[in-house]
Amino acid sequence: MANLLIENGVIVTMDAGRRVLENGSVLIEDGFIKSVGERIPNCEADRIDARGMVVMPGIIDTHAHAGHMLTKGLGDDSEQWMNVTGRIYAEAVDTEFWAAEAALSALERIKCGTTTAALLFGGGPDIMRTEAPEAADSHLAAIADMGVREILALGPNRPTSTHVYRNYAYASPTEIAVSPLEQLAVCGDLIDAWADRNDRLRLAISLPVFTAKELEHDVVYKLARDARDLAREKGVLFIQDGHREGSIAANAERLDLFDGHSLLAHCIELTEADIAALKQTKAKVAHNPSALMSVSGRCPAPELMEQGVTVSLGTDAAAPDRSFDMFRNMFQAHRYHARHLRDDAVLRPMQLLEMATIEGARALSMHDEIGSIETGKRADIILVNMRQPHLWPPVNPVQRLARFANGADVDTTIVGGRVLMRGRKLAGQDEAAILERAEIAFHRMMARLQAL
Repeated sequence: MANLLIENGVIVTMDAGRRVLENGSVLIEDGFIKSVGERIPNCEADRIDARGMVVMPGIIDTHAHAGHMLTKGLGDDSEQWMNVTGRIYAEAVDTEFWAAEAALSALERIKCGTTTAALLFGGGPDIMRTEAPEAADSHLAAIADMGVREILALGPNRPTSTHVYRNYAYASPTEIAVSPLEQLAVCGDLIDAWADRNDRLRLAISLPVFTAKELEHDVVYKLARDARDLAREKGVLFIQDGHREGSIAANAERLDLFDGHSLLAHCIELTEADIAALKQTKAKVAHNPSALMSVSGRCPAPELMEQGVTVSLGTDAAAPDRSFDMFRNMFQAHRYHARHLRDDAVLRPMQLLEMATIEGARALSMHDEIGSIETGKRADIILVNMRQPHLWPPVNPVQRLARFANGADVDTTIVGGRVLMRGRKLAGQDEAAILERAEIAFHRMMARLQAL
């Protein structure tokens, strides 16, 4: 990999001192940041002139879903969309759907400056596609080809009944019935199969969120303990989607479910016991201000951070009514909490950037590797074009990024020292071909859905 020198830019480092270098340079060697400074001595490297741009760490999206890119526009409201999407994931998709959707998802992330994302492989507690390894393998292979960094969370469905999936690998569709414990075994096999295969890809264990009443059932208790133990045995993140109203405290007390490698999404309408459990276990929070759950309840993100809880930002993925644009989520997070607290000073620009960069890395237990522009870290870096009317005049770059920028302002995206986009043009990928592939997969899926 060729060395790369980014020079003449405003460097928003997000390091411990939160330094901003007005005319700075970053030297990248072998995928890592070699040096950061106002001037770097002459060296052999490909050069990127960042004049008029902010150079900052790649954005980190700590909660999204695989599959959602190809379910936008389905259903007249959120309830209808959720019902349709559940049927799609269980009955109307093949491995090519997961590969084409993954490439499209990565494309949007690259163009929005999101270099790392944590995705659940499915759209809810009963449609996790872990009945067999092929779907996840297809997704991961496509992500590897696109070059972004990703954590894919795999897990079982709720143990309420046997779940049936339709398999299109043969001339005639077949049905696969699978139990949650069988799904968990597939998850373990996938983690082993992808270990050390690609340094940009990691797997995690997910588990449905169970209420205190559900945890009284032996089958639920055993599944939750098995999932927790598997995550700890494999040394991977433990991720849950949808905590609310006492569920964190109930799971912590009954199961000892959480530790510093746990990431809990949404976390709305928390009780005092929930907050105490977060503080005691050091579990992290993925706050999703644009998600549907943020309409039905509030994540007390500013209050949690004041008490020392790590809170990051997520998009909840690109459907039914949102995008992978994390700049949009930074702005929405500010307005969401400022309105609730009647305080425009809440979540200041630097704190929003922290949530989307270094605190996102901390939530993923990757803060020693990514999330800031510092010597020795992986070179996940984006360049934001600030010479635009909505980002002018050229003062206070942190405020302009958090309050005014959007994903379309990202000029260059670099992951692990590899340039994935420069001047808004993909490097080494055919954007039109990715869109066409996704369109074909979408129409094939819709034809199957309509035939059911």
